[in-house]
Amino acid sequence: MIMDGVKLILEGMGEDINREGLIGTPDRVARMFEEICGGLGKDPAEEISVFFHVDHNDMVIVKDIQFYSLCEHHLLPFYGKVHIAYIPEAGKVTGLSKLARVVDIASKKPQLQERLNSEIVEAL
Repeated sequence: MIMDGVKLILEGMGEDINREGLIGTPDRVARMFEEICGGLGKDPAEEISVFFHVDHNDMVIVKDIQFYSLCEHHLLPFYGKVHIAYIPEAGKVTGLSKLARVVDIASKKPQLQERLNSEIVEAL
């Protein structure tokens, strides 16, 4: 379906979809959308499944987690960095890579920048 939509957009722009440079474009765009919207239908909270016990409740901080997303209003990319800080509850922490995975899943779909923060917080 995405390929058909891309063909319609190209035709609507006045392009010849059979032109050499555009022949594979609908397929490439469809694969790109599959990748950048790979978080659709996934629950980021499911990534937080492994916990480690520690003997302290010091704040855990992970900085500069890069993300790439797609504005749901314009279907244009936006990107940035996320910083996460939390205080372990009952001495339980999770792996730092799990936090980055939560950010990745929450951002890989048509998204609002303002909602992304809330989704990450709710997942944690």
